[in-house]
Amino acid sequence: MSALPQPRTVRTVSSIRELVGSCRSAHQTVALVPTMGNLHAGHLSLAQIAAEIADKVVLSIFVNPTQFGPDEDFAAYPRTFDEDWARVRDAGTVDAVFVPDVAEIYPFGADQAVRLTLPPLAQELCGATRPGHFDGVATVVCRLLNIVAPDLLVLGQKDYQQFILMQRMVADLRLPVSVISGPIQREADGLAMSSRNRYLTTAERQIAPALHAMLQYVRSALRSGASDYSQLQAEGARALAEAGFRPDYVEVRRLADLAKPTADDRPDELVILAAGWLGHARLIDNLLV
Repeated sequence: MSALPQPRTVRTVSSIRELVGSCRSAHQTVALVPTMGNLHAGHLSLAQIAAEIADKVVLSIFVNPTQFGPDEDFAAYPRTFDEDWARVRDAGTVDAVFVPDVAEIYPFGADQAVRLTLPPLAQELCGATRPGHFDGVATVVCRLLNIVAPDLLVLGQKDYQQFILMQRMVADLRLPVSVISGPIQREADGLAMSSRNRYLTTAERQIAPALHAMLQYVRSALRSGASDYSQLQAEGARALAEAGFRPDYVEVRRLADLAKPTADDRPDELVILAAGWLGHARLIDNLLV
């Protein structure tokens, strides 16, 4: 693929549809990489994957109000468009940056918007402490898919629950798009890259890699034949607490659908997921066994 020298910034539904329509007329495939901005190397790796499998890449930047709870960080979420655009330009893999305002995505207002309701998995794991979060994610992703109409949707694996739920939404609604995942991008010490890492103080940043280290410990135990999932989960949560986290959850789940595993599941059919608070930052991570 040959990206435009300067990615085009598009702010309206009509403009992005016109742009994608021109791609269709040229028989070009289109990939969508949805983001909330504050881009880092993890986002750019998804754009690189998109560029390798599609003719044109649209990266959206939209801080979606419907996926934030009333006490969460919607107002404080970092909005860094100038820096984001420069990163995208320098990467050279994106053809258009779609930056709609709230009225373009929610024409009747976010409070009056038609919303999707996901299956019960959305109320487990991260959904247990963030009620309505994944319904909000599904609502905005479905709207972006309807607006952009891409051939491919590229999502990161860091929020593995989100990836599985978006796969389910696409399949259940029979949306004509393929869902592709990109691997987690990590700092040198193992910390998963995240926009919320900037909330960490210097001291907390030194503690943060303990989350990944704990996942590695649980994975090693599972690969060595451990099968008492409850004990491993308790050990993982205890290790996080001892490191300085306020653990949210540590869970072993089935890789394919995030169902709770049984004794018949092989280690390579499992994934370990965890979340916890470190100061003002809620960090999530997962590791395939």
